[in-house]
Amino acid sequence: MRYRERLQARIAATGSRLCVGLDPRPGDGGIEAVPDFLKRVVDETWQHAAAFKPNMAYFEAMGLRGIEILEKLLGEMPSEVPVILDAKRSDIGETQKYYAHSYFGHWKVDAVTLNPFLGYDSIEPFLGWEGKGIYLLAVTSNAGSADFQRQTLADGRAVFELVTALGERAKGLPTDVGYVVGLTNAAGVLAKIPDAPLLVPGLGAQGGDLAALAAAARTAPDVINVSRGILYADDGNSYRDRAISWATRISQAYEEAVA
Repeated sequence: MRYRERLQARIAATGSRLCVGLDPRPGDGGIEAVPDFLKRVVDETWQHAAAFKPNMAYFEAMGLRGIEILEKLLGEMPSEVPVILDAKRSDIGETQKYYAHSYFGHWKVDAVTLNPFLGYDSIEPFLGWEGKGIYLLAVTSNAGSADFQRQTLADGRAVFELVTALGERAKGLPTDVGYVVGLTNAAGVLAKIPDAPLLVPGLGAQGGDLAALAAAARTAPDVINVSRGILYADDGNSYRDRAISWATRISQAYEEAVA
C-alpha cells in the first residue's frame, strides 16, 4: 500500500485529520522523565490521531540519550498510526542517501520532512522507497516564509511553486510526495498547491485559521499538526481530551465548509 493510501485509510477509520506533534521538553523530572511522558501522550491520543510527528530537534537537544529515547519510541508506536519524522534534512545526494536509509530503512518511519532547496537530486534518494512518503517544505508557518518561499519570480510563479514542481516531477515513483504548508500563511497559497498530501502546522499555539484549508475542497489526505496544544496546554485536561477536542474542531471546520 502506498503511503498516501495508508494515510487516507487512517483518516477514514478515525474520522480525524489530527497529527499529534511529539516535541518533548525535559521538565522538572529531567531527561529520564521524557520516555514515560511520551508513552502517556501516545497511549492517550493514538486512537484519535491520523498521524504522529516526532520532531528531531527536540530529541537531538537531549544528546545521545535523546536519540536513544526516539529510537525506543519509534519501535513502540502503534502500528495503526503513520509516523512522520520531522527532520527537515537537506544535503547533497550521497549524504541524503544515508539519511534516507536511517529514517526509512533503520527507524522505519512512514514519512519524513525534507528541505528541498538543494534541488531535485537532493530528494532523489528518498524517492525509491515503497510505501513511504516525503513532505517538502513549501510554505512554512513562520513569518520568514515571506523572505523566499512566497516571493514572486519574473515569470509570475512564487518560489514555493518551484518546490511543488519537484513533487510533480517525482510522480510515478515509489515514494509519495507531499508538502508542508503552514496554516498561518495559507491564504492565497492553497489554490496553487497540487492536490497532494499536506502536513499543515500552525493551528494551535500559532493561531492559524482552518477555514481556508477546509474550504479548499481538497481530496488528498491532509493532516493538521497540533503539538503544544496537546502536550503543554495549561487547561487541566488529559492528553486524550485535548486530542479529541482538536480532532473535533478540525472535523467540524471541514463539515461546515461543505455544508
